[in-house]
Amino acid sequence: MAAGDPNVLDRRALNRSLLARQMLTERVDATPATAIARLVGMQAQAPGPPYIGLWTRLSGFGIEDLAGLVRSREVVRVALMRGTIHLVTADDCLALRPVLAGALAQGLQGTFGRKLEGLDLAEVAELGRKLVEEEPLTLSGLGIRLAERRPGRDPFALANAVRNLTPLVQVPPRGLWGESGQAAHTTAESWLGRPLAADPSPDAMVERYLAAFGPASVKDVQTWSGMTRIAESLRRLRPRLRSFRDENGVELLDVLDAPLPGPDLPVPVRYLPEFDNILLSHADRGRILTEEQRRLVFTRNGLVRATFLVDGFVRGIWRIEQRRKEAVLVLEPFAPLTRKERDALVLEGEELLAFATAPDSTPSVRFD
Repeated sequence: MAAGDPNVLDRRALNRSLLARQMLTERVDATPATAIARLVGMQAQAPGPPYIGLWTRLSGFGIEDLAGLVRSREVVRVALMRGTIHLVTADDCLALRPVLAGALAQGLQGTFGRKLEGLDLAEVAELGRKLVEEEPLTLSGLGIRLAERRPGRDPFALANAVRNLTPLVQVPPRGLWGESGQAAHTTAESWLGRPLAADPSPDAMVERYLAAFGPASVKDVQTWSGMTRIAESLRRLRPRLRSFRDENGVELLDVLDAPLPGPDLPVPVRYLPEFDNILLSHADRGRILTEEQRRLVFTRNGLVRATFLVDGFVRGIWRIEQRRKEAVLVLEPFAPLTRKERDALVLEGEELLAFATAPDSTPSVRFD
């Protein structure tokens, strides 16, 4: 490919595009609900990470800004993309769940198919719906009650059949900062008082993905969504999309009006929480971290560690150690940092500690 070809986007160009769309080139003045919708949800296996993810993206964000939305049912926690728990707006819960229904059903068969053989799964799903609408239940509690009605069957498999075939949302206090305990579930329709959307077409969801994560390949869209046969949707959308290629010649599609900042755009250091979707939403993650770094960030037991960005790319992992009244932000860089980079990480890290730890804690930042 010709050098300087404007239709070819190198790693830095893709990085800056991703950061701009993810609200990481500068903090944005937007409401949490607006930001969550713009990101097409936030991965949320644990309650805390979305709070950190919004703090790092929004100006003036406070814990209660999100906690209040959870309590008022304006945002919910529900299994969506890749079969994982996402924090989404109530509107997106009802709109996206039908689009992803097929992928969730397929995932159920891939994981629990043998344990569910011979069962009428629609009947199990309906029974589960009735049980959780009578009283919010943990998956463990739901599995026990289902097994009482289906003797000899694996309770965990039965509960997951309901989880994948019925839109279950996790009710508070799950999703509230600092709260603990197992997640209890009820149906999205009963919790939100509205029905699911009738349209299962993925086209609008794919366009929103491109606006938040693009330019992206067909495989990227599939990696983010957990769906197959996305190419058909992209063929329908193609007349209103623009096309680029990466340095390997892979076609990247994009919405027409999304930002494409220059590759040399200066960007601040940023702290990302565990499971941030920016690390999970492309088949080729080279625009944000290397393969060697991926092996350090993604653990064998399925965790995705909290990371920090320097010049827009992952440069290490972080954690907070709390001892009595001391809060220590521990940084583990993957390679040496300059003095300027270390100073910037300390300044931003002190702000993170002020947000995420008790006000009477003594904060400090340590490089390991």
